[in-house]
Amino acid sequence: MTNAAAYFPRTASDRVKYLSAHFPCVLLTGARQVGKSTLLEELLPTGMNYVTLDDYLLAEEAKRAPMGFLQEHSAPLFIDEVQYAPELLRAIKMKVDAEKRNGLYWLTSSQQFHLMEGVSESLAGRVGILDLHSMSQRESLGCGATAPVFDPEHVKDYAEGVESCDIHELYRRIWRGGYPVLSKDTELEPATFFDAYVRTYLERDVNQLAQVGNRAAFLKLMQSAAMRTGQQLVYSDLARDAEVSPNTAKAWISMLETTGIISLLQPYSANSIKRLTKTPKLYFLDTGLCAWLAGWKSPEALMNSPFAGAILETWVYEQLLRSFNHNGQRPQLTFFRDARRTAEVDFLLVQDGKIYPMEVKRSSSPGANDLRHAAKIPTGQLELQPGIVFCTAERIYTLENKACAFPISLL
Repeated sequence: MTNAAAYFPRTASDRVKYLSAHFPCVLLTGARQVGKSTLLEELLPTGMNYVTLDDYLLAEEAKRAPMGFLQEHSAPLFIDEVQYAPELLRAIKMKVDAEKRNGLYWLTSSQQFHLMEGVSESLAGRVGILDLHSMSQRESLGCGATAPVFDPEHVKDYAEGVESCDIHELYRRIWRGGYPVLSKDTELEPATFFDAYVRTYLERDVNQLAQVGNRAAFLKLMQSAAMRTGQQLVYSDLARDAEVSPNTAKAWISMLETTGIISLLQPYSANSIKRLTKTPKLYFLDTGLCAWLAGWKSPEALMNSPFAGAILETWVYEQLLRSFNHNGQRPQLTFFRDARRTAEVDFLLVQDGKIYPMEVKRSSSPGANDLRHAAKIPTGQLELQPGIVFCTAERIYTLENKACAFPISLL
């Protein structure tokens, strides 16, 4: 059933309002088509003007005469895709310093880290920043407005009001991903959307950040990265697949991270322990895009493939990250693996002096043994907790060692 006009409430809504009440500027960052503009348009206060720098002529005007641009488009003002005219940032600083009130400018950007240097120089202390991803599982189900931060101490409370699903439905969600247009228009084929999405991405974001002459090679690198989601990052492997140099592969991976396509999860570190891996893991930030790039044409094929475990782990990582980021928090999330690869734990969450080991298993009946490697984590002053096994069961239950089996469909 098509419902292209539907709006799915976003968890980040309350955080946007909070930031606007306490800062002169709000900056919403995230990849293209994750819903940044739609979210701010839904929250747009009465009297706030709107302009988009996706309009080439407006972007050129803003770059050429930033102060004149802000006089023509008066505050309060929502500027969409501000990365196309970073010259505006200094002019915005002058405006907010003169007016000394909050909620003057709302900004969006599809290039988070590329813009951060200008933001830190011009708007330090004047801007509240929020990362937006494609929709979380809860947002896609229509219950994102009040979705809380994932709390390993109160998992039953976190899951309250959400219904679990079977593994077939779970992989359908994973295969389709969280881009809003695919939730709004359920008759739109993911392949059709993602083909157009990547073409636009290559033409706009990649071209602006760097003149990538060989777009076919860049696409090959994206596909190679997708097939390695959930794995430790090895630039030489990606370079070989794309037929480029390792330095080029490294630069392109940085570009994918800059534009919100992938995330690099850093390994857990303990200063006194030198036997731990130092290589990050690569995760795509939308499983739908990842599955399409990796060539999986149906959720059934994906579920029954050797890729099923990696994409499931990627989905869990995405949901955890959204839970924190959409509520304006940055989790202390890492993974554990020793250099010999004899012991590893998918995720470690550190908060309040405690460390929570978390494993992802495709099984519907995991056991305490799934967290056995957590005992090898060098915790230092942190207190090791029993941990959580994210699984395909349809209810929460306690394992023998007081660890928790938590259904992935409840995230």
